[in-house]
Amino acid sequence: MLRPMRPFPSSNTTVKVEPVASSFQLTIDCLDPHRLTQFWALALGYVVEPLPPGFTDWAAYWRDRGVPDAELEGVEGSDSLVDPAGHGPRIWFQIVPETKAVKNRIHFDLDAGGGPGVPLPERKNRVNVRVTELVGQGATRLRILEHDYPDHYAVVMQDPEGNEFCVH
Repeated sequence: MLRPMRPFPSSNTTVKVEPVASSFQLTIDCLDPHRLTQFWALALGYVVEPLPPGFTDWAAYWRDRGVPDAELEGVEGSDSLVDPAGHGPRIWFQIVPETKAVKNRIHFDLDAGGGPGVPLPERKNRVNVRVTELVGQGATRLRILEHDYPDHYAVVMQDPEGNEFCVH
């Protein structure tokens, strides 16, 4: 059963964000890193990771780091995203030969509605606008969740390669 994110006790609650205990990178297996970096950059407000100074392309950078040429086939542009504010994890889209076969065990929850301090009709409108934007970028709308919990509205979606995520 899908459950919504736990709401804050009140709309007046201040959330203090602390750094995580250890840094990490989120790795997503995929067939087309370019397509997913473009999609998730838009969905998350991240940016495509810029090329390190002194390199003309990513293959040259990875070659300089010792990656064998055989592993660099198909490397075109960046296959990773970074948080422009520097707070969120780096996201790497790793090429794999197989397509997605089963439901994700982990997924993104995108907060487009603004949280429980925003009236439900306005949250629904905000979510629907965001969903329409993501569908225009290749996402698929799977189902609406609005009766499972009082005062809750979310849309379950898939990215262009079939990875599930929610917009609420």
